[in-house]
Amino acid sequence: MSRNSKAKRDQRKKHQPKRPIARLNRENPVANHAVLQDADGRVVAAIGQQAGGEWLLAIGGQTMGNADNPVPMLAMLKHLANVQEKEGNTVTLEYSAQLQQMIDDLAADEGKTAEEYLTALVSEFEGVEDGEDGEESADESSDEASGPAPDQAEAAAPDDAERNKD
Repeated sequence: MSRNSKAKRDQRKKHQPKRPIARLNRENPVANHAVLQDADGRVVAAIGQQAGGEWLLAIGGQTMGNADNPVPMLAMLKHLANVQEKEGNTVTLEYSAQLQQMIDDLAADEGKTAEEYLTALVSEFEGVEDGEDGEESADESSDEASGPAPDQAEAAAPDDAERNKD
């Protein structure tokens, strides 16, 4: 091997045309059906459907999950939008007519309006956050329900002793 072989190889690589990046699932394009955007118009999260029928959830440019039913994912995006608005950020959530039709059909099956159905799903996500705080208070209340405090037990003891004398 000559001393100049590395230099020649690097020079040859530099002049070669760039190879395209091989992308996975290139044959299955994704069609957006719900998009959550911030005030600057940047996409924060999206729900899309691949040509095969699989629904994908993307947050921050990364695919976070997939499912056969996109409605729970839409409820998650709506909850995310509510959280962002509570923090003072302006966001917009827009979704397709096909997704709206799915919500209408599911809501009709349960005898609700689409808005009531979606609000109920969103409240489940809010309940998860509240449930974490609620567990701590439940532990405190279970301690109280388990029995009287030691001071109360000592105060109750003389009454029991008097009853046994009779």
